[in-house]
Amino acid sequence: MRKNVFLVFVISLALFFSCDNSKKFQIKKGQVGLLTTKTTVQDLNHIFKNDSIVKNLSEGSLGDRFFQDDDEYLVYEKGGKHLLTIVPKEQLDSTSTIKSVQIFDKRFKTEKGLNLNSTFAEVNMNNNIDKIESTLASATLFIDELNATISIDKEELGLKAFSNQQVTKEQIPDLAKMKSFTIWFN
Repeated sequence: MRKNVFLVFVISLALFFSCDNSKKFQIKKGQVGLLTTKTTVQDLNHIFKNDSIVKNLSEGSLGDRFFQDDDEYLVYEKGGKHLLTIVPKEQLDSTSTIKSVQIFDKRFKTEKGLNLNSTFAEVNMNNNIDKIESTLASATLFIDELNATISIDKEELGLKAFSNQQVTKEQIPDLAKMKSFTIWFN
């Protein structure tokens, strides 16, 4: 009897921690792990208390308005693995909510399995690509159901970098890899 109670306790504990860990790396519209549209900059230290946060702060209104950068909060796991880069809506404001989260770790994924290592075929098969825009160096895919953008290097497309050639879905090879994966919180 004691063995059965102990076994149930151990299984329950394992399920609790595995569910908590899966939420830590879950991506949904308006959520990346434990970050949501209501998360403020001052909440980051609590959410990532076991990780390291590097702050790249702008000069705010004191800086050059033409070249003003956004504040960035780079989250690193203990051991140095870059997890996320978080950009707040308002610069130099600890009460600001989050504007965007760029994902750098393949453990972050959607319910459909979309993650940083997904190929274009996987993205296209499981998500509705609402728009594609070309820049000089990449093609940006817009996925409204997640409020996400995915960039693919033009070299992955067989195109020369720094060309302004428009890209269509049909031109993107199935095995093309992501350059960046960003979730927007607006």
